[in-house]
Amino acid sequence: MKKTAFALAALGLIASTAAQAQSSVTIYGLIDTGVTYMSNVKKAGVNENGSRFGVDSGTASSSRIGFRGTEDLGGGLKAIFVLENGFNGDNGGMNSAGVIFDRKSVVGLSGSFGTVTVGRQADYLDDIGSKYTSAQTFGSNGQKGAHANNIDRTSTGRNDNSVRFDTANLSGFTGSLYYAFGEVAGQTSAGQGFGIGGNYANGPFGIGAAYFQTKLSAAQTTPPAAAGDTNLKTFTIGSSYQFGPAKLYGAWSQGKRPTAANQATRLSSVGAARKANIFDIGVDYTLNQNLHLLGSVIHSRMDFNRAANSTFSGKGKTTQFNLGVDYFLSKRTDVYAMWSNLRAQDVVNPGVINNAADFGAYDDSTQNVLRVGLRHKF
Repeated sequence: MKKTAFALAALGLIASTAAQAQSSVTIYGLIDTGVTYMSNVKKAGVNENGSRFGVDSGTASSSRIGFRGTEDLGGGLKAIFVLENGFNGDNGGMNSAGVIFDRKSVVGLSGSFGTVTVGRQADYLDDIGSKYTSAQTFGSNGQKGAHANNIDRTSTGRNDNSVRFDTANLSGFTGSLYYAFGEVAGQTSAGQGFGIGGNYANGPFGIGAAYFQTKLSAAQTTPPAAAGDTNLKTFTIGSSYQFGPAKLYGAWSQGKRPTAANQATRLSSVGAARKANIFDIGVDYTLNQNLHLLGSVIHSRMDFNRAANSTFSGKGKTTQFNLGVDYFLSKRTDVYAMWSNLRAQDVVNPGVINNAADFGAYDDSTQNVLRVGLRHKF
């Protein structure tokens, strides 16, 4: 009897160990918090600018915590899931009120064919941005304004109810297809989105491109536009090359909003642009194993819709200069100091950090931003 009980216990332990070997759940995350100085930030309630000092979260990388899991289904097939929440390291609050896993919430299958995921997620423009724009060095939250309020989605654009397919690596090439359901009865096009992209990497060289298009939902509609009308068409092409210790990168984006409204004020918001062309070039120079010197320039040219009798300019532009130093205390922890100078002409200065107007000027005054922060990955 004792031998039988011992044998059953041993078999149970072996089965448990095998199950654990076939599946896993990983908790991961990142906390990025620092001190920020900004010049020419709009004062609350008045049309004036003032300087701002503060402790901010995610000025280089958005703070987050996530859960990633896999289960081996056999034959090279795996079930996968990712649940990722964005939070504020400076006050502990969630990035999105009422949404727990605002950054990502997907389940899917992965195998030799590639990966299919379903849920809330970004399209391939996010991948292109992280490879070939200033997002990789100065953070996606430090370039949204300069990218016409992220019209090109290279600082991450997410959709609910989406399906994404990514190919396996085919001799250096990877491709992606993306579709987001509008979920409107009787009007399939309302609120839908779709994208396509690809990237080729070979040693020190990389090149990639992606396209995304979305249509208006009923909640987004302002006459004369209607639900189902195309709201955004945007693409980005980028490339990089590693010249010894220096990685050079560059990208060109173009975004169009066919339903953009006429602008009545002299200085328009960059987010109201009918069309934007964005040029982003930079360098990441590895001075030694721990120290990186960073630099980039982002230039955007925008067109706005105006009434036929308007005397205001229908064009505007912004230019952002970035310099930084990033010192790695370990593989997972680094400290950084970054300076950005954002200039605007014939548009309201959107501000360097976060979305346009979060910390922008009330007019076209030049803004300087200094960020000193600590970032830890786990």
